[in-house]
Amino acid sequence: MIEPLFWLGLSLLLVATSLTAVLVAAIPALQELARAARSAEKLFDTLSRELPPTLEAIRVTGLEITDLTDDVSEGVKSAGQVVKQVDQSLDTARKQAQNLQVGTRSILIGAKAAWKNFTRQKPVRRTSDRLPNNEKPPLTLREREVLRHENRRSKAEVYRANDGYNEAASWENNFDEKD
Repeated sequence: MIEPLFWLGLSLLLVATSLTAVLVAAIPALQELARAARSAEKLFDTLSRELPPTLEAIRVTGLEITDLTDDVSEGVKSAGQVVKQVDQSLDTARKQAQNLQVGTRSILIGAKAAWKNFTRQKPVRRTSDRLPNNEKPPLTLREREVLRHENRRSKAEVYRANDGYNEAASWENNFDEKD
């Protein structure tokens, strides 16, 4: 019966020795773990002190950037409106210049025509060939259409500077020469 007690004691001795060896090996590891825990605690304390002001500064910076973005957007819109106004002013000025040019040209052409009309020789008119207004026969529809087409002139003919007056004067001269 001694044998089972021997084996029991021996196994208890071996268990105690192995537990002692494990404890001896675990002590430095536990010391390192304690040091790491103290370092982590210091890091967490630093973060809890420094992180809220940093986050607040980041939030304020974000708000300032938003305000600046809004200001820049308003500036771009107002600049766009100024550009539109300048463009409209240029269009208005261009139209006024064209109107002035047309008006000036019309005045010059009118003055030139008036001068030619004033300085031309008056033709001698013969009244015997003409019928009084009440003795003229009424025009037929076809004759009215022919006269209407003959009296129409294109815009180019209307604005031509020397058109019409010389021909009228030469026609009257030719008429006088035939008589």
